[in-house]
Amino acid sequence: MTIDETGTVATVPTDAGPAEGHETKARTRSGSGHRIRGLAERHALLGLVAVVAVFFALNPSTRETFATSQNLAVLLGNQATVALLALAVVLPLVCGYFDFSLGAVAAASAVLTAGLMSFHDLPLGIAMTAGIGVGILVGLVNGLLVTVVGLNSFVTTLGMATLLGGLIQWYTSGQTILTGLDPRLAHFGSTTLLGVPQVVYVVAVIALALWYLLAQTPFGRGLYAIGANRRAATLVGIPVRRSSTLTFMLAGAVAGVVGVLALSRAGSATADSGTTLLFPALAAAFLGATSVRPGFFNIVGALVGVLFVSVAVSGLTLAGASSWASPVFNGAALLIAVALSHYLGRSRGLGSA
Repeated sequence: MTIDETGTVATVPTDAGPAEGHETKARTRSGSGHRIRGLAERHALLGLVAVVAVFFALNPSTRETFATSQNLAVLLGNQATVALLALAVVLPLVCGYFDFSLGAVAAASAVLTAGLMSFHDLPLGIAMTAGIGVGILVGLVNGLLVTVVGLNSFVTTLGMATLLGGLIQWYTSGQTILTGLDPRLAHFGSTTLLGVPQVVYVVAVIALALWYLLAQTPFGRGLYAIGANRRAATLVGIPVRRSSTLTFMLAGAVAGVVGVLALSRAGSATADSGTTLLFPALAAAFLGATSVRPGFFNIVGALVGVLFVSVAVSGLTLAGASSWASPVFNGAALLIAVALSHYLGRSRGLGSA
């Protein structure tokens, strides 16, 4: 028996010599070892989620409240915006770029949507369109600065986040926008369908669309090629600048939707810079690069990352952990996830973001 390049087993003549027989057995063991290792890498994070969930479900201080349908509904509803922002974060990372402005884009979208209804009496549809539109516009500016002008994505998007934070403070005068909002928005954010918050269905639809885009289309495969080697992608005819700019715009649009959903959940818009959303989303995105497709940023892995972070933080909160426990956990998860995704990327000969 031998193992071919695809890992399939094929028969060979039975009169092979002893040395060839030993080599064949060694190759068989090696192939089995690689398959087991790959399986462990792909599902380790999901297994860790299960372990954490079981721990808090059995823990005396949390078992009465953690494993309940009410807690699950709250967890899913509260983490829907983080999950969607994590998907937005994944898009430029696939191309090898950071976008640290996405949290601020979501905050600006929420503030603009609320402000247009509260300050200018505009209808809900126009306000929501403007909120999502500002995300697309910011994504376009980021994309052009990074891909055409050639600025560093880390510095550029960090500067954009700071700029948006200042504009949010100016627009709101540092105050929370509470009045004049269309009640249909808050109703959508607070109601459930089949026991699941309605915002979760929005996240599921967008996640499915983004998964299909990245995993099943030539455009998505081109984005992965750009992230692996931009020069090689250019040589094979992939429009690197255009594709990368479109990715920034798509990420901005998704972040704009995050802002609208956050507004629907909270029923108000605060003068927040979006940092509280960004760092859990970053942690989830990098954790996702260690799961499902280890070494690659991917949609399903990011959702598993969000699940891990949210389950752990929920359990810690119910156990009575102090307020500092959540940011400490998110920061530690981000550091570990970055290290693991970097290691997995290098082990596969890939460039890191």
